[in-house]
Amino acid sequence: MSRFPYRLPGIALSILLAADAVAADERHGLRAVRNAGPAPAIDGRLDDAAWQRAPAYDGFHKHAPRDGKEAAGGLRTTVQLLVDDQALVFGIRAWDDAPDRMRGALARRDKVDLDQDFIGIWIDPVGHGRAAQFVRVNLAGVVSDGLHRADDDESDLGPDFPVEAAVTRLPDGYSMEVRWPLSNLRFPYRGGKDWRLLVERSVPHADGTLLVSAPLRLDALSHLSFLRDVEGMDDTVAAVRDRRFLELRPELTLRAERGAHEGLPRRGHQAELGLEINARPRADWVFNATINPDYSQVEVDQPVSQGAGNIALSLPEKRGFFLESADVLGLPLPAFYSRTVGNPAWGLRATWRAADADATAMSLRDQEGGLVLRGRPYETLEYIQPRPTRASLWRGRWHGDGLLLGAFASQRAVEDLGSNDVIGMDAQWRGDTFGGAQGQAVVTAMHARTTSGFDEDGRPLRRGRQSGGYLHAKYIHSSDDWWNEFALEAIAPGFVNDNGFVPQAGIVKGTAEIARKRGQQSFAGLELYEFETLLQLAEVRTLHDRASGQLGGEVVTRELRPGIWMMAPRQTEFWTLLGFDRQRARPRGKLHDTRALHLGFASTPLPWVSKIAGEIALGRQLDADADRVGPGGNVTLDVGLRFPLRRGWSLELDHHFNRAWVQGTLGSPAFADNAWRWLANLHFSPRDSLRLLAQNTWAARRDDGVTTLEAWNERQVHRSLLYRYQWRHGRIASAGYVDEKMPLVGTRSKSLTFKLQWEL
Repeated sequence: MSRFPYRLPGIALSILLAADAVAADERHGLRAVRNAGPAPAIDGRLDDAAWQRAPAYDGFHKHAPRDGKEAAGGLRTTVQLLVDDQALVFGIRAWDDAPDRMRGALARRDKVDLDQDFIGIWIDPVGHGRAAQFVRVNLAGVVSDGLHRADDDESDLGPDFPVEAAVTRLPDGYSMEVRWPLSNLRFPYRGGKDWRLLVERSVPHADGTLLVSAPLRLDALSHLSFLRDVEGMDDTVAAVRDRRFLELRPELTLRAERGAHEGLPRRGHQAELGLEINARPRADWVFNATINPDYSQVEVDQPVSQGAGNIALSLPEKRGFFLESADVLGLPLPAFYSRTVGNPAWGLRATWRAADADATAMSLRDQEGGLVLRGRPYETLEYIQPRPTRASLWRGRWHGDGLLLGAFASQRAVEDLGSNDVIGMDAQWRGDTFGGAQGQAVVTAMHARTTSGFDEDGRPLRRGRQSGGYLHAKYIHSSDDWWNEFALEAIAPGFVNDNGFVPQAGIVKGTAEIARKRGQQSFAGLELYEFETLLQLAEVRTLHDRASGQLGGEVVTRELRPGIWMMAPRQTEFWTLLGFDRQRARPRGKLHDTRALHLGFASTPLPWVSKIAGEIALGRQLDADADRVGPGGNVTLDVGLRFPLRRGWSLELDHHFNRAWVQGTLGSPAFADNAWRWLANLHFSPRDSLRLLAQNTWAARRDDGVTTLEAWNERQVHRSLLYRYQWRHGRIASAGYVDEKMPLVGTRSKSLTFKLQWEL
């Protein structure tokens, strides 16, 4: 289990500003005051004349921890909002009766979390409550930003918005100013709903207190349930909806490489020039183009080998072309997954919004070398695409009150060797159910036709037409006492979607999660802020496939997992499940008993510990290649440390370790897979930092005393150093050195990369 699927609807955020001359009435939404005078200087001080005319909203509520107590005294928070033809400007005043305990050192962008003091601002300029853009700013001025979608209640930290923020520490807390350009907010040209907002404040030294600008609802389906209307935006929207914005972002990448493979030396030099173009002729239209964008290890914290397109599926999306208006795309991974485009030569995209509808269309030429996945019931076949492909997608949606209807069509065409064509429809409903509870239902249906394929040696070829369908349905029920989720997924043997992520086909899968919320509890002298009892059920069965001879109705996996989840002081979370599971490794094979204990934890026990988290599974583990079960497990541990230094510098250390193994009958593991990563970031200012990354991976198979599988051993070593300087949004210079080797096969690669990105 990679991540415990608990949803914490109350730990969300909020922002609103309300409407009185002195203190806004909490029953109203926040009122934006139009600023006709000089714009406030973004210096973190609320001493500009404009702030004297803006009403202050102070109706914040405690959302965490849910310990039944009022928020600690001395944590009053107020928010003010100014708006002009260029931007929204927020003024926040946060009082604290223990200012010496406030936390907020320099950190990487998108690493502002609940272990730090921060202010979060969430904006939905469309007003449907289905998605919101958000920023979080900590005491050092570090920003986390992204897009949050209500349908899965998940945040995407990929988008980077050109916000300007400044913070001033005060003897009794701090003040903050945040300027958010209107050019980066997407809204309809006319007839749109009221903008919606939410503000949050994190106070980690008060036992992880989270304050938000809306009352707590235990039955909320997502964080966006707490958004409130913003008053006073109509005149501004009318004034700026015809304003044109154009961004040009050229980038230059220089790379020198040398290495050896099986004793043979190799050298190379590379210079690439890329360009991104973003144009908004008016509020409801956005056009994007990308030409020869670079995608290399200087962009991510995970090591990326040269030829990164081969492993792009495993990386988070950070490319602006795909992140633009990601809420409009709004498709699940099986329908569209941008990481299937690994190394685009060029791409074009257009997005349109209206009050009750939106649409986007894109087309890209992806260069050879990408990874292609073709699913089977018991395995995922992987191929390297040796030819360029054309990836195209169209998506349209209609919005109603509580209802969304959508359609899409996509194609992945291989140069002269056929294509994969998919059409689909989806629907979503959200609203009140019986007993005043909240409900959400989602349905997605697709049909695919494929004429591109691969032979037994992995070479691409044109094949006879293959067709198949896909159906997914999910229902969520949430009340003050229950969180229940049910899903059904059916994927026909002939279904292929090369623009999506479909690792398994020819199966039908049913899942259920039933959680009983039991509120505060006391256990062995420990006060639990929240406690839940859980039951997780899942079963995967095969569908009959005449072409491959696969039998129908064969159980692939069956899971029965009762358990508990709890939240305790010091932001400590713990869960455990008893897994009464069964698994089959191959067609017509034995259905093995794979009972195991699953548990996980996360905590922030000390001010200098940003995170300590782990997941453990111990018990009977399936060795799929050997088709046998042995004692074993899977252990993952993450530890994050953060140390303020002199001169305002700070040091971030992230450690990751994981090990998976299955014991043999000869006293040693028959199979083992290990990985270790150490990431250090030395921050000199919010603009520049030095990053050191070290990672070792090792996997091996030994004689298990039962089967005659061939023994093997693999090891990879990665070291990299990166300096990055950003003097303003969109203007970045970076220089990086990478040393990778596979010592057991005599392969080594070294590279030096310089990259310059410039926004005009």
